[in-house]
Amino acid sequence: MKSILALFALLLSLPAAAAQLTIELDHASKTWQTADLLKHPQAQTVQIVDDVSYKRSMTYRAVPLAALLPGLKPANHLQAVALDGFAAELTAAPLLAKTGARAWLAVEDPAHPWPALAQGKPSAGPFYMVWTHPQAGHISPEQWPFQVSRIKQLQTVAERFPALLPDPKLAADDPVNLGFALFQKNCLACHRLNGAGDAQMGPDLNIPYNPTEYFGGDFLKRYIRDPQSLRHWPQAKMPAFAASVLPDNELDLLLGYLQHMAGRKQQP
Repeated sequence: MKSILALFALLLSLPAAAAQLTIELDHASKTWQTADLLKHPQAQTVQIVDDVSYKRSMTYRAVPLAALLPGLKPANHLQAVALDGFAAELTAAPLLAKTGARAWLAVEDPAHPWPALAQGKPSAGPFYMVWTHPQAGHISPEQWPFQVSRIKQLQTVAERFPALLPDPKLAADDPVNLGFALFQKNCLACHRLNGAGDAQMGPDLNIPYNPTEYFGGDFLKRYIRDPQSLRHWPQAKMPAFAASVLPDNELDLLLGYLQHMAGRKQQP
């Protein structure tokens, strides 16, 4: 057992290796190598203040994500899939923006590897979606996927997973539908609901029980704001959703959607 742990520690300490990223769009598909991205004509050095994953300022060699998505339209939908099964659902519009909050693909140079995310863990590489001026677009932590291996164009979440949909009788601007949009942005990268979704990390949020059914008082809000304050364990991955990222009114809308879906359980 000790020898296995020693080997694992050695693997984590090895320099970053060159990697590849596949981008699959409906009209085109391309696999990028690390070296090609590092020398991309639009690659530049960017500084990220308050990096979501490293919790400090970081500097990366990065390519504007829009430059890697030719022909994509703002209304299109993408999914960024990470090595650990994290699957971030992303509306194309923010990714294509060239002002305000701007998305970049940070590329880890094997000759200059990034630091580990934590002791015993790998870095955020080989590819990491980062944002400059994220506050201008209310970018959530789930929109910073790291260890990305593939980006692919898909139908919208509502088209792919009807089991996530609120009651169709509700108006488009009903608070529950607004909460559904926030669920897609903030939760679906890690969680499924009614068995629907592509994520493989967190538990299903409706089967067998919805968290609104077993969190009393304001504990569910407190858990979303700071998960480690209620359930602390070293391998926890759920990020804290600060009010600057998920304002109180949006958190209430999100909880409204979850409470609504507690009455719409579907077995997968």
